[in-house]
Amino acid sequence: MNNPDFSFSLNDPFTQLCIERLKRHPKRIVFSEGEDVRVLQVAQKMVELELGSPILLGNRDKIIQLAKDNQISLKFINVTDPSTSSDLELFIKRLERIERFKGTTIANAREIMTSPFRFASMMIQYGHADAFVGGNQSKATSILRATQQLLKPDPAVPHVFATTLLIGRHLSNFGRDGYVLLADTAINPEPDIDELSAIALSSATFANRLFEVRPRVALLSHSSKGSNLTPSAQRVAAATELAHTKAVKNMIDVVIDGEIQADVALNPLAAEKKVPHMDQKGPVDVLVFPNLDSAHISSKLLQHVSGAKAYGQFILGLNRPVAQIPMTADADVIFGTVAALGVEAISSRERWEARNAI
Repeated sequence: MNNPDFSFSLNDPFTQLCIERLKRHPKRIVFSEGEDVRVLQVAQKMVELELGSPILLGNRDKIIQLAKDNQISLKFINVTDPSTSSDLELFIKRLERIERFKGTTIANAREIMTSPFRFASMMIQYGHADAFVGGNQSKATSILRATQQLLKPDPAVPHVFATTLLIGRHLSNFGRDGYVLLADTAINPEPDIDELSAIALSSATFANRLFEVRPRVALLSHSSKGSNLTPSAQRVAAATELAHTKAVKNMIDVVIDGEIQADVALNPLAAEKKVPHMDQKGPVDVLVFPNLDSAHISSKLLQHVSGAKAYGQFILGLNRPVAQIPMTADADVIFGTVAALGVEAISSRERWEARNAI
């Protein structure tokens, strides 16, 4: 096998910010599918930059051989086979306890816990790792099922959803600094009013943690401020009002616009012409879509037509940081996702400590 391209785009300001934050607070990142040269490249880069400790799940002999074939050092990289791990028996007992608490019994606990997705979920739930990345060799549903079965919900996020970070610094009218979060890109097919409002506010707090700004969120529709009174547009308008109410009640510092069209959200000139009375016409940080179809299609079009780079999807609503990456992701995209997820792991730890402070 030829030696792969080890180049990484490390000069992007957002990636640099993540790297600097992780250098100060390194994290343990578990990769559920470690038998992948892209993951090996990312793990080696993490070690080289001193960002944390990579943990690769998979067949140990296969991973060692793959690293040897591609001249990748495994120094300071933890390679773990779930089927032979010393933690397996402990995790089996914990799984059985979880199922008893739910009022169910489980006959194949060992088989279930040797699944890399469930093993990785158990690792982050019980402090053996700080964050979990997977999906590079599997369908997203495998990760979503495992994490929602074994991870506790985040008390601050009422609904589980996914957000994708798009980076398009070469594009005009694309966020504050060329970064935009899209939600929900993976989980809720037709979010209702309460779900849309929760997605908007939770995405805003995530944007604040990543970008360190007062986020502006746009709830998108085919209509702008009542220009088309369809049930879909009215649902987005109601979700916007509910998000406003929740933000005030919970003292969330965020700017929320909706229901508005995509060009109104992104382009101040379009906003001035179409909705001149709208208060906020600045750069947007978060785009909330009315349904999963529109969010997912928009994300793919922006990637494959405009050349925007996508990090994630980041699964929010769980008490531990998780990212699902597509099977088509290159090593650079996986690294960017890991860097952003590591920053979220730092914040997750800080929030946990704050909740449990005496």
